Amino acid sequence: MKAIKEVPRLRIASPLLSGLMYAALWLLGCTLLMAGLLYFSGMQEAQLPGYVSGAHALCALAGGFVSGKRAQRKGWSHGISVGLVYGLAIVLIGFLAMDAALTLRTLITLAAAALAGAAGGMIGVNARA
Repeated sequence: MKAIKEVPRLRIASPLLSGLMYAALWLLGCTLLMAGLLYFSGMQEAQLPGYVSGAHALCALAGGFVSGKRAQRKGWSHGISVGLVYGLAIVLIGFLAMDAALTLRTLITLAAAALAGAAGGMIGVNARA
């Protein structure tokens, strides 16, 4: 058996890919949290759209934070790229899976993801290691 120090670690070098991976992990957590709230509380499905937009912004913020921290410079540009790619992926999945049309709410969610990613990237660059 090898010691912990000798086991190779998987590290994604690209700030964009690592940010997207963390955003997807946060999305999984937010989805499970909202499913639990729907099942165990009195929350109705009609209340979900507002929470979903907030969850997407939170996920983009987390992805932008990781991206900015990995890049160590130009956090806003790395963060906004994570937010835009994340937002476009969410819009594409919604269009292909549920035949969702492009509405004003979709564009607001995309803009919120981009701005939250940029904010996360700026915070990530300035975070101490």
